[in-house]
Amino acid sequence: MKVGAFFSNLSASVKSVAKMALLSRRCGGWPAVPEGSKLIVMGNGPSLAAVIEEQMDTLTAYPTLAVNFAANAPVFQSLAPRYYVLADPLFFNGGHHDNVRQMWQNLAAVSWPMTLFVPAKYRGKVPPVSPSVDVCFYNFVGLEGFSRFRKRVYSARLGMPRPRNVLIPAIMIGIWLGFDEIYVAGADHSWTKTLEVEDDNTVVSVQPHFYRDSSSEHSRVRSLYKSIRLHELMYSFYVAFKSYFDVEDFARGRGVRIYNSTKGSFIDAFERRPLPSAQHDD
Repeated sequence: MKVGAFFSNLSASVKSVAKMALLSRRCGGWPAVPEGSKLIVMGNGPSLAAVIEEQMDTLTAYPTLAVNFAANAPVFQSLAPRYYVLADPLFFNGGHHDNVRQMWQNLAAVSWPMTLFVPAKYRGKVPPVSPSVDVCFYNFVGLEGFSRFRKRVYSARLGMPRPRNVLIPAIMIGIWLGFDEIYVAGADHSWTKTLEVEDDNTVVSVQPHFYRDSSSEHSRVRSLYKSIRLHELMYSFYVAFKSYFDVEDFARGRGVRIYNSTKGSFIDAFERRPLPSAQHDD
């Protein structure tokens, strides 16, 4: 290892130790999964609409994991995901946003067994959910440093690769749960296609989803991006795509295979493979 890389990793490791001391918490009580199981992680990208239309039998044949505002989609009840992951602070700020209130109402109406994963720092801030929903906590803490150090703290569930996007904790949770194969659908990540810079230098990034966003959500996103500069946004893209390689490296070390089943996805860290057949071959 080159001297510069060594000191960079040393610095990152020391910072990560401090972050763990301040932010990471014990998070027990997680469910177990059968050996050799497959999980389908459903991102909210627009390509998921075609998957739902053409491969609903597959999505209902295997455990699925949904994220963010998926509960507000009309097809949510039909999908009946076994797992659900939230990460954004927006979901725990008191529910003053229409979409957030609607999401919690829909989670309160869930009638099938589901586990909801929430960042540990929001323990005590989770609104009432359905009796069918178990709430588990995880450490939404980005950790970096030496490879051996990272793998050890990731295995201990003390943190994860920098979680720029909710898909990063979603896949890490799939690994931690014990799934052998994780398929990722609806992870377009084609963010650069949506970038615009207006005449007043406002950066606009409209990220479409498989469901229709409300006008209030469009307004919220536009307001959020008002103070963000293009170089900052491009750097956040870099962080996300780099983190997927760290996720892949961690998964391989545990014998877990991650497959990107999203047509046209910009994620280049995972092997490409279609979703499994609806007929289980386990």
